[in-house]
Amino acid sequence: MSDGNFSENVQDPRARMVARAAREIAPGMVVNLGIGLPTKVIDHLPEGFPVCLHTENGMAGIGPTLPYEAADRNLIDAGGAYVSPLPGTSYFDSAVSFALVRSGRLDLTMLGAFEVAESGDLANWKIPGKFSPGAGGAIELAQKARRVVVLTTHTDRKGNPKLLRQCTLPLTARGHVARIFTDMAVVDVTPRGFALVELASGTTAKEVQEATGATLHLPAGDIPTF
Repeated sequence: MSDGNFSENVQDPRARMVARAAREIAPGMVVNLGIGLPTKVIDHLPEGFPVCLHTENGMAGIGPTLPYEAADRNLIDAGGAYVSPLPGTSYFDSAVSFALVRSGRLDLTMLGAFEVAESGDLANWKIPGKFSPGAGGAIELAQKARRVVVLTTHTDRKGNPKLLRQCTLPLTARGHVARIFTDMAVVDVTPRGFALVELASGTTAKEVQEATGATLHLPAGDIPTF
């Protein structure tokens, strides 16, 4: 976790995206951080920030990530990073962990994505023809959390849009994504489709529209940057 306030003035586009996503977390929330970019959010939260971070492999109350030499190697998050306990940290088996998820006790889950549709559909567990260890907890997290946000690059490695009219990959959940944080923008899923909320510093609305595979609705006034 960072000292003092939420991380600001981050230069790397992905790190800036993660730092912006951290500000989505409100005090007192119970939050699940999914594998990949979302697990890095913890490093952008202020020290002592009052949040309960949950990981589906059996821990609630997660402290800062630690280097190998300083870690208790029994304590890892869902992505395998070494994490630290906090006063009041709880440990439980997978059955209890998923009972927490299924019963709607997560205020927020942050997930990675291969694709997101303008309807809020999410595809993040399998690319046909490529090895996948399975859906893991993504399906239940995406369907049962009170709010679902996604952290992803705006395009894939070939430059193809990840924000689309319809997903082309196997779905994780239908219509549950509320907000998307990318290296180019913050985009909300609304009844009329994608709506641009904020721009990454140095990025234009035109560039974001060209990198989006669906209509991107723009706000009437100035667009904030992060």
